[in-house]
Amino acid sequence: MKQILQALSDGTTEVAEVPAPRVRAGHLLVRNASSVISAGTERMLLEFGKANWLDKARQQPDKVRQVLDKMRTDGIGPTLAAVRAKLDKPIPLGYSSAGVVVEVGAGVEGFVPGDRVVSNGPHAEYVCVPVNLCARIPPAVSDEAASFTVLGAIALQGVRLTAPTLGEAVVVVGLGLIGQLTVQLLRANGCRVLGIDFDAARAELAAGSGAEAVCVPSRGEDPLQAAAVFSDSRGVDAVIITAATRSSEPMHQAATMCRKRGRIVLVGVTGLELSRADFYEKELSFQVSCSYGPGRYDPAYEEQGHDYPFGLVRWTEQRNFEAVLGLLASGQLDVACLVTERVPLADAERAYISLAGANPLAVVLQYPADDGAASAAPAVPQRLVAVGGIEAAGADTAAPGISVIGTGNYANQVLIPAIVATPARRRLLVSAGGVSAVHAAKRQGFAAAATDPEAALEDPQTRAVVIATRHDSHAALLAAAVARGKHVFVEKPLAITGAQLDSVVAAVDSSVAQGFAPIITVGFNRRFAPQVVKIKALLAGLNEPRSFVMTVNAGAIPPEHWTQDEAVGGGRIIGEGCHFVDLLRFLAASPIRRTHAVRMGMAPGIVVRDDKAIITLEFEDGSIGVIHYLANGHRSVSKERLEVFCAGRILQLDNFRRLTGFGWPGFSRMNLWRQDKGNAACMAAFVEAVRTGSPSPIPFGELVEVTRATFDAVETMHSVS
Repeated sequence: MKQILQALSDGTTEVAEVPAPRVRAGHLLVRNASSVISAGTERMLLEFGKANWLDKARQQPDKVRQVLDKMRTDGIGPTLAAVRAKLDKPIPLGYSSAGVVVEVGAGVEGFVPGDRVVSNGPHAEYVCVPVNLCARIPPAVSDEAASFTVLGAIALQGVRLTAPTLGEAVVVVGLGLIGQLTVQLLRANGCRVLGIDFDAARAELAAGSGAEAVCVPSRGEDPLQAAAVFSDSRGVDAVIITAATRSSEPMHQAATMCRKRGRIVLVGVTGLELSRADFYEKELSFQVSCSYGPGRYDPAYEEQGHDYPFGLVRWTEQRNFEAVLGLLASGQLDVACLVTERVPLADAERAYISLAGANPLAVVLQYPADDGAASAAPAVPQRLVAVGGIEAAGADTAAPGISVIGTGNYANQVLIPAIVATPARRRLLVSAGGVSAVHAAKRQGFAAAATDPEAALEDPQTRAVVIATRHDSHAALLAAAVARGKHVFVEKPLAITGAQLDSVVAAVDSSVAQGFAPIITVGFNRRFAPQVVKIKALLAGLNEPRSFVMTVNAGAIPPEHWTQDEAVGGGRIIGEGCHFVDLLRFLAASPIRRTHAVRMGMAPGIVVRDDKAIITLEFEDGSIGVIHYLANGHRSVSKERLEVFCAGRILQLDNFRRLTGFGWPGFSRMNLWRQDKGNAACMAAFVEAVRTGSPSPIPFGELVEVTRATFDAVETMHSVS
């Protein structure tokens, strides 16, 4: 399918060929018929992309601080590589579209294939959208008109926060697309409206939509004077700012225009250098409107489909969509007058080129018509796209073919480059949306990109599969791959529940019984790091128990992040702490006899999670290990520090850059120019094992042992709490 993508590195826009997304639980797969380019929002993205590195930094000071902190701990090389990778990744454009439902995901009720719906899906022929971000289109509303719904919901939410009453005087600052919709919605609420914009044509359009008065500062008209005349010198009741500018002047003017206890709502983007006197003397209220309404950016609502109770939250983002569609059906909202141009999807690049220089209001993208009847669901789209990388051009046919399922940041920045450094033949990259898979496949020389894991599992030339998806899917994908005779490299963890781990063991045992012994490796890369290999060699000559102290400055992760969700990420101890359990198990060279853990105690008003804990390990040879996994430290301090005590000697490893020995004959230090956590060596060992048929780089029994140890740690932690 075709989709519009933009490169953050240079702002270039392309209509790319990508595999269509697969439908997920709680989602709808929709074939778009029409979508709207929001000139203001998408022009801002284009301008950011075209800006140089310095200007990008000025626009995102918070990101600059993160980069500086990472540079202090990880070094310049890894930091620059991470920044380049982030900017290199293309982003989908668009968020207001209309189309026909093709497939309905598991658990979805109220929609069937063939329904016409609106969604916040991007500019693409097919989009996979959460059910709460879709709404059914009334028969009287055309696809083109319906494609304005999400944009209309942005304006509607700003109006709702303003809480206008019949007859109030309201100013709309900025008469772009959102501003024009805001004017119409205020008029539908019975308000008197003053519109302000530097563009005379837009001001005239607002007047045609019912604004009682307009002000054009570029013609010398004074906004403050216009507001005074409009309000009979009483001050306006409210101001809605829909403009996009770095200046704080609109905020100052809005405060000056308002009556005592007036309201100001920011829907657009402005500077926020506020004058206390402006707000204090009039007791003004100010609020920033959040996109489409309640539910926005709430994973429970958007991704998991949990609706808010109707009686408690009357207007969610989905119900705002429905309200806009109702206004379109009744004729109270007219969007036909807002269309500047209609462009076929295939010509979208031309539209974006003109967007950079012209000042269109709304550009409607038109999609190829479905061959079937309007009431019938279109055919399921193609979910695999040949890219024609090194594999297609001809590679060593004796080398094992490898496919990757999951192309998130870690896979793109670490795992895939590690594969490229091996002799493996690069087969398929699979991602849920397809965009990241296509981009990485082109950059890294893979043969094809897909959105369905079955494409990789069924590929006859794929001998090994790398699983880099979210943690809850690891066990099922591993079992499916083994059942098809594939070797598996699974990014940690192996599983997140005991039942999942049992299913993995059963799948491997069944495969062995049938004559195929799969090579299974988990991405416990730290045991392959050069400095850890050195520690292992130094310890090999000592025949007495060792003591390990591992300190992990894990860093805080928001509670709503998927890794914190025990059902999806398993929590941070199982999801990431397993790295350090494996590292100590490797260095101890002895089975884990007992695991115990405690987490930080509860305090009034503070939610304590599993990511602030101490884990103790007892090994059968008498060695002991302590892992301090803490998410309440400062990010400027290095993330990982290991200390080893044995035979009157000490080894200190700081963040995989500096290894120092105390009391070791013939060894004092081993420092690296750049951090090396063993990622490349770990992948190289796996590929070599697959190529030669040699044993797995990490014995399967140890993988299971380490995984069970993390389960035990979490269990004891909760029992103590």
